[in-house]
Formats: sequence, C-alpha cells, structure tokens
Amino acid sequence: MASWAAVTVNLAVGIGWIVAFTRFLQRVDELQRKVMQEALAISLGAGWVGGFAYVVADTAGLITYDVNAAVLPALLGVVFLIAFAAGMIRYR
Repeated sequence: MASWAAVTVNLAVGIGWIVAFTRFLQRVDELQRKVMQEALAISLGAGWVGGFAYVVADTAGLITYDVNAAVLPALLGVVFLIAFAAGMIRYR
C-alpha cells in the first residue's frame, strides 16, 4: 500500500511540475521561451536517440553492464543545460 501511495504522490508532483512549468513558459518573454523550447526539443531528441540506441545495443548483446535508471534524467539535464547556454549565447 505504501508503494502505491508513493507512486501516486510521485505522479501528482510530476503533473504539478508540468503545470507550473507550462505557466512559467507562458509568462517569460518570447526570446527566452524560444531558447528554452529549443533546448527542451534537443533534450527530448537526445533522450529518444540515446534511449533507443541503448535498447538496440543491449538487445544485440553489445553492452555487458546495466545502466542505472538515474543516468537518463541526469544526461537529459546536462544536455538541456548545454543547449540552453548555447541558445542564450547564440541569441545574445
């Protein structure tokens, strides 16, 4: 029962973050919104490409070790920060 409660709380907090971030994007200026949306798109693309590449390589037996599930969000965070910084420099 406690596990289901933890999952429910996690989903509720996640939905709250999505709603709050959407409201934040609506309130920032157009240039910052553009830079942030481009960085988010790059992060999503990197996640899809990296995730599918990992699944294919793992299925083919090319990877001999398991990757911790926390690696993907950390990788996406780093990709987002780099893409956001590059966008801010480009549009300066």
